[in-house]
Amino acid sequence: MTPFASSAFRSLFSAQVTALIGTGLTTVALSLLAYDLAGGQAGAILGSVLALKMVAYLVIAPVAGGMAHLVPRKIWLVGLDVVRAVVVLCLPFVDQIWQVFVLVFVVNAASAAFTPVFQALIPDILTDEASYTKGLSWARLAYDLESLASPVMAAVLLAFWQYDSLFLINGLTFVVSALLILGTPVPAAARTDRPGGFYANTIFGLSAYLKTPRLRGLLALHFAVSCVGAIIIVNTVVLTRSFLDGDAQLTTVFLACAGGGSMAAALLLPRFIDHIGERKLMTGGAVLAGLAILAASVMAQATVQVVWAYAMAWTVAGIGMSVAQTPGGRLVQRSAGAGDRPAYFAANFALSHGGWLFAYLLAGWVGSRFGLAAAFWVSGGVALLAVGGSLRLWPRHDPLELTHAHEGIWHNHDHDHDDPHHHHEHGTDGEDAHTHPHKHYHPPVVHTHRFVIDSHHAHWPVEHGERV
Repeated sequence: MTPFASSAFRSLFSAQVTALIGTGLTTVALSLLAYDLAGGQAGAILGSVLALKMVAYLVIAPVAGGMAHLVPRKIWLVGLDVVRAVVVLCLPFVDQIWQVFVLVFVVNAASAAFTPVFQALIPDILTDEASYTKGLSWARLAYDLESLASPVMAAVLLAFWQYDSLFLINGLTFVVSALLILGTPVPAAARTDRPGGFYANTIFGLSAYLKTPRLRGLLALHFAVSCVGAIIIVNTVVLTRSFLDGDAQLTTVFLACAGGGSMAAALLLPRFIDHIGERKLMTGGAVLAGLAILAASVMAQATVQVVWAYAMAWTVAGIGMSVAQTPGGRLVQRSAGAGDRPAYFAANFALSHGGWLFAYLLAGWVGSRFGLAAAFWVSGGVALLAVGGSLRLWPRHDPLELTHAHEGIWHNHDHDHDDPHHHHEHGTDGEDAHTHPHKHYHPPVVHTHRFVIDSHHAHWPVEHGERV
């Protein structure tokens, strides 16, 4: 079943595409604004802005994901879109570099709070895994299409308007996104009985994510993808302009090769994922991407200047990156309780962008210090090492249901009898949902159910019947 059969998904996907296009236009406008304010130092300003963006993602996403369950999701998402619109509309009026840093940090902090909650909402709308997988592929396609379309749209608009107009358009896209979400029937978030205050809720998602073996493997794959992606983003211009003696058009062609490969893989992925399985498919994709960069390093070391060969390597790298990262949402959704999904998606968002921060620094520093071939060797090699780490961290045998034991505890929370850790062993299946306003006793039990780290399961069992 196509995900677009759901009117809610159609609206949310439209909101995502609209906001992405606006953000892409702002990326172009920021580079022009930085040049106006800093002249020849614009590159340093943009590099600092990129690093600040990653810092915002790392710091804000876990906090927002941990606290998002306290606010209705529609209010949360619409409110953050309004914040992003207001901040972007302030950018045309800045005349100091520090103002750019402040506004960019705020808008990216809002995006870090918005994106994980938005991602956690999609599985509640596309409840069938096949539809959800196709939804993930379309989301990947939207990101890749934006990276190709936004520069073209910006070039057309700048032929008629000043670059300040791009900020205005981005503000309007966030408003349109907010209106689309406002008009979408958003299902109520699943209840969570997670206790604790600000600190406990903030660290919960990170802790639970890192305690889940398949998600540790996913994080290693994210890092492999970031190493390949950083090389493409940072060093494509060096490859095409300095090494291949090409022009700006060749740079865009190479970026289009990587984006086109990624889009093609995203469209074909749903046909193969259930037959091959996520672990084989995703690690295979990461290996393919890493090998493509290593092939480019061999050619660069041998001073091979065949344009089509490098373009092919970039296309294969794009395919591999898409295969390695697109199904990641399935793993996060599968590993989290419904009420804890925002915290898990926030952890995935923050930790994966931490990998990008390191990979950007690695690609840029090695390339400037030791040359293009060395940068390809190091980033491609580190990517393959990360795949090896993923294979060790992500068990080959990875069942959803695990047998484990609980000691008897006194506990205080609301619950119903659909939850796997509540009284099934006492013959109460089928009773109406009810709440316990005061502490109650959970007797010792050994049982089997879909296992996730939550308030009742503090660590991952590794042996039959291990206590959690």
